[in-house]
Amino acid sequence: MKYVIILTDGCADLPIEKLGNLTPLEKSNTPNMDFFAANGSLYLVKTVPDTLKPGSDVANLSVMGYNPLDCYTGRSPLEAASIGVTLKGSETSFRANLVTLSDEENYEDKTMLDYSSGEISTEESRALMADIEKALGGGDFHFYGGVSYRHLFVWNNAPEKFNLTPPHDISDRKIKDYLPSDEKILELMKKSEEILKNHPINQKRIAEGKNPATSMWIWGEGKKPALSEFADLYGKKGAVVSAVDLIKGIAILSGMKSIDVEGATGNIHTNFDGKAKAAADALLIDGADLVYVHLEAPDECGHQGDLEGKVRSLEIIDEKVIGYIKNRLEENGEDYVFMVMPDHPTPIATKTHSREAVPCVIYKKGEKNGTNRRFTENDAKEIGEFIEDGYKIMGIFLEK
Repeated sequence: MKYVIILTDGCADLPIEKLGNLTPLEKSNTPNMDFFAANGSLYLVKTVPDTLKPGSDVANLSVMGYNPLDCYTGRSPLEAASIGVTLKGSETSFRANLVTLSDEENYEDKTMLDYSSGEISTEESRALMADIEKALGGGDFHFYGGVSYRHLFVWNNAPEKFNLTPPHDISDRKIKDYLPSDEKILELMKKSEEILKNHPINQKRIAEGKNPATSMWIWGEGKKPALSEFADLYGKKGAVVSAVDLIKGIAILSGMKSIDVEGATGNIHTNFDGKAKAAADALLIDGADLVYVHLEAPDECGHQGDLEGKVRSLEIIDEKVIGYIKNRLEENGEDYVFMVMPDHPTPIATKTHSREAVPCVIYKKGEKNGTNRRFTENDAKEIGEFIEDGYKIMGIFLEK
């Protein structure tokens, strides 16, 4: 038996007037997801405990079968593992986004124009982070390049508590009410603006009509986590396909194989075909029992308020990822179980994560219930079994 998890990050949403009060899932043409829903089992899963924030870190830990109340120590340490940074017990890591702020003279008066600096390329952003490390690194501070706008700041012997805001939560807002209370972090952010403001890479981006990376934004702090081996918990050899350091880090820390795919970007322009092929190859050639395919595009479209992109991303995932993997498994005569679900909603209306329970469908090869159910938020609410503790969905999936 082969197990396939398709994680459609942030795809759950609210009814949208422009779509005739449908959600993007309801509007999308997704025959494979809908076939699974019509013939398999629907669930409504609470992936985010009440005491934790609705981040992709907490929610993906739940979907991967880990109770975040037991193991979550912060987002950035998971990303640190992905880029090869081994944290010492005395170190705290932080996410360092490269963002686009408006050009008011006083830092406090600026607005968060773009939390991703126009989805800046990895090549450009790593060069910028290298210059930040040269200027601001050393001693207890170090900065590491990640992927696109997502980077890492490590602080040895940092204070214990911080009040930090994710930049994607404050799109188009004045930053003055969301600045870090820690003076040292705020100082680093301000100094980064001085380094980046007239940087040749940014001047070139401006000339090309692209958003420049005008500041570093620090958030998502945490200490080194300890995750049990996935194989020890569930008896399955797992692999993960993702373009996002956070998900790769969870894979590495849990002993699953993290598979890199050329051209995988974490947005709607990612290499969907390559990710699908890598997932199928992991199952059919490399001997994995389970593959976790993380697809960030719906979430990025939600953060950007891109309704058309969110609908399109779901249709591409259904056709190019689910359809391809399903066909490969059937051509090879494999029995399989699919699970499709988001980690959390990212509504177009708010452009940020929310904590509502999400739809989930589990389908085992050969099931034929023949209903008219679809993979939508509403059908999951009306018909699906409610799973209060989200991390238990992995056990339900594997028992199928």
